[in-house]
Amino acid sequence: MGEKAVPSLRRRRVKRSCPSCGPEPGGEEKKGRGNPISVQLFPPELVEHIISFLPVRDVVALGQTCHYFREVCDTEGVWRRICRRLSPRLREQGSGVRPWKRAAILNYTKGLYFQAFGGRRRCLSKSVAPLLAHGYRRFLPTKDHVFILDYVGTLFFFKNALVSSTLGQIQWKRACRYVVLCRGAKDFASDPRCDTVYRKYLYVLATREQLGVAGATGSRACDCVEVYLQSSGQRVFKMTFHHSMSFKQIVLVGQETQRALLLLTEEGKIYSLVVNETQLDQPRSYTVQLALRKVSHCLPHLRVACMASNQSSTVYITDQGGVYFEVHTPGVYRDLFGTLQAFDPLDQQMPLALSLPAKILFCALGYNHLGLVDEFGRIFMQGNNRYGQLGTGDKMDRGEPTQVHYLQRPIALWCGLNHSLVLSQGLDFSKELLGCGCGAGGRLPGWPKGSASFVKLHVKVPLCACSLCSTRECLYMLSSHDIEHHPAYRDLPASRVVGNPEPSPGAGAPQDPGGTAQACEEYLSQIHSCPTLQDRMEKMKEIVGWMPLMAAQKDFFWEALDMLQTAAGGVGEGPPTPDS
Repeated sequence: MGEKAVPSLRRRRVKRSCPSCGPEPGGEEKKGRGNPISVQLFPPELVEHIISFLPVRDVVALGQTCHYFREVCDTEGVWRRICRRLSPRLREQGSGVRPWKRAAILNYTKGLYFQAFGGRRRCLSKSVAPLLAHGYRRFLPTKDHVFILDYVGTLFFFKNALVSSTLGQIQWKRACRYVVLCRGAKDFASDPRCDTVYRKYLYVLATREQLGVAGATGSRACDCVEVYLQSSGQRVFKMTFHHSMSFKQIVLVGQETQRALLLLTEEGKIYSLVVNETQLDQPRSYTVQLALRKVSHCLPHLRVACMASNQSSTVYITDQGGVYFEVHTPGVYRDLFGTLQAFDPLDQQMPLALSLPAKILFCALGYNHLGLVDEFGRIFMQGNNRYGQLGTGDKMDRGEPTQVHYLQRPIALWCGLNHSLVLSQGLDFSKELLGCGCGAGGRLPGWPKGSASFVKLHVKVPLCACSLCSTRECLYMLSSHDIEHHPAYRDLPASRVVGNPEPSPGAGAPQDPGGTAQACEEYLSQIHSCPTLQDRMEKMKEIVGWMPLMAAQKDFFWEALDMLQTAAGGVGEGPPTPDS
């Protein structure tokens, strides 16, 4: 009986049609095969239940087939079931306009990837993802471990995540353990230097319920800063603020004995306090004084949106896109501005305004150089350029923001000790990692000699990568896609495109958008300056890496250049690198 039922089921067809798509093509000629059944005849709850068992990638692809499946695959019921399947321990659906879809995609795309610089193997690996984590928002590697903050304020502590193998490389343990360090966290920070050896303590900005005063009932939510040992996760210090003050970001600046904590309030004001880290592990209690920072005291009309810091300087970005600098040492001041004319050692907190042509969205601050990204997606670099870390094609220092013309609309920007990294997205929506500066120690994979211009690194970037960080041992990339985070870049007006003068009345369409011809002329002059054919081939390989081409196009040009180089008697085959 079961064998006879199978042919009868195969004879029945499902009619994939919707009002916008019309009937199935050729349906009238196909007779004698039984009556077609429309998917729309099934109860919507049944269709949603069936679709919810598909992988997230297949649900997205199915929603692009027709109008009917687009509506069904976009319902909150489907994404609620998918979210519960991906994160069964998630009790809340999150926040936003589409909470269940947002939560499901956050947990589907979350991941922390790393590539070790040392050792024989150079490949991208993925860490263990905690089931309790609701997406990944921020991460920070320390001397021995990694800390990750999710979208509901839970801070995870990856214990013994990195170990040394027999080959001398750094790798993740297979049985990596993770614990919840604390909940209710808003932000966290550690020593701002690039070397993780100095990151002994972790400062966590969190919200805690405090008991009411004597005679009052109930409790109040107060912000506090908790200090943890990165080696063990033990809390060694805690400071609590008045319930009327609410903060959203914390950064550190200064030496260990005079560590300044900078706190950004919800209203855009900067407060600071000083802590001696060398006394934090001693069992004592003392009072620290919270004071208004000079940038908020002297410029009370400014509303700071975000800030960044290193050991000796701080950058403030206002809600209007203005940039203000604090520089505390003369050496870094000279590297950033090229002079000591306006440096006052007795007033190191005086904010210095940078002159920029447009609103700045975010920045990256290295030891002695700075990267800025404006609302049009343009990248500006400033500071020391001894190793070519500004990506300007030379090694001349820049005392003011200088645009890198061949890079636009980055996803993330990172400035290290003497190199810079840019995470960008190609025309085919694939992501790639570009780098410039010093390549010693493998910090620029594929370019051990470094580069004075941004070149494509030999790193396989995850599809949903959103931020990155580089230490002495590893390159880290965080993957997490938030559907509510839309690109904030604007299109540059034609009159402001580089290489285009202001159009005169009666002039035709603007020529050379983006300054392509000017860049190509510069490339040709660089090739012409090379003395030998071998040098010209190597320079051409570098230029291909600079150009905003698709990954397949760059691979094609690199392979073609290798073939021409081999036919001309050049040395070396293999990957297109400067040392090939």
